[in-house]
Parts: sequence; C-alpha cells; structure tokens
Amino acid sequence: MMSDTRQSLSDLAKLTETEAAAPPAEAAEAAEDAPAAEAAEAEAPVETVVPEPPAAPLREQQLDKQGRAYATGRRKDAVARVWLKPGSGKIVVNGRDQEIYFARPTLRLVINQPFDVAARRDQYDVVATVSGGGLSGQAGAVKHGISQALTRYEPALRAAIKLAGFLTRDSRVVERKKYGRAKARRSFQFSKR
Repeated sequence: MMSDTRQSLSDLAKLTETEAAAPPAEAAEAAEDAPAAEAAEAEAPVETVVPEPPAAPLREQQLDKQGRAYATGRRKDAVARVWLKPGSGKIVVNGRDQEIYFARPTLRLVINQPFDVAARRDQYDVVATVSGGGLSGQAGAVKHGISQALTRYEPALRAAIKLAGFLTRDSRVVERKKYGRAKARRSFQFSKR
C-alpha cells in the first residue's frame, strides 16, 4: 500500500513554527563553525523568486490627418464608425447630440462607460455614425467604437479598458428562426383536436 504524504494545515503550522525558531540557533552555530553553517544553508530549501513578466509593449498612437482616432464598433446588427479627438466631452451621433439620439438615460450611461473606466470624462469629443439594429444595439456599438478609439489615441489606457471587457465584440446575436417553429424556439400553439 502507498503511504499518504498529504499534509494538513496543522502540519504546515508546525513546519513554519520550527523554521521560525531555527534561524537564531543557526546564527549561534555560524559564530562557532562557519563551514557547518554553509552546509546547513545548502540543505535548506532555497526560495525561488519568479520575475514578473514584462509589461505588454505599448502600442503606437494611431491618428488620422486631422489628429483624430478612428475605430469601428459593432453590437448585434449595429455598426458604428467613431472618430475621437480631445475636446469638451461633446458626443454627436448621426449629426444629433447624444441626449436627443439616445433619449433613454441607460443608453447614454452605456456610451459613457469607457470614459468612466479610463477617468477621461468630458476630455474627448466624439463623432459617430451608426447604422443597423435598434437603439440598444447602436448604443453598444458606439461604446465598443469609443473603447477602441480611446485605446488608439491613448495606448496606455488599453489595460484598464480591456480589463473592463469593453474591447471585446459582444458576439451575442439574434438566433435564427427554424422551420416548424413560430420563432427560434417557440412552438406553434398546441391543439389537442
């Protein structure tokens, strides 16, 4: 039979207590006999320090001739083309102000999420053209586009925006309708007779 070599937390506590008590005794021995201390250190387990992986190389700033960052955002069936430049925080969608185009406060909150995560609210002007889908999908597309454009204008913000998950295209789309069904999964009303 094989012996059980697992250790419990109490065993670990005993080990750490004995290791904590051992260094003063080793110091006394070191004063008496230096070669014996070197042998004891050679037998002691050596802590390996794992170096941190180098930070991801900073990407280059990508600007057009007018000094704007451009990105495309997508969500559901909506596609947004977004241009971002330093300014006062004005967001224009399809030639209209964001308060008019996205009347619901929740949609405006969605659009401003990348700026809140990056702590850059009211520091950039945004011009966006959106097509396809409904208002919710369009707001998500503008958010995705703003996130991409922000990382192109300020590459240092990429880590924070990526951590929040705003650079990933949300792949959830409407499920297709199947034959023999009313919708994607809904069956026709059952009639017993």
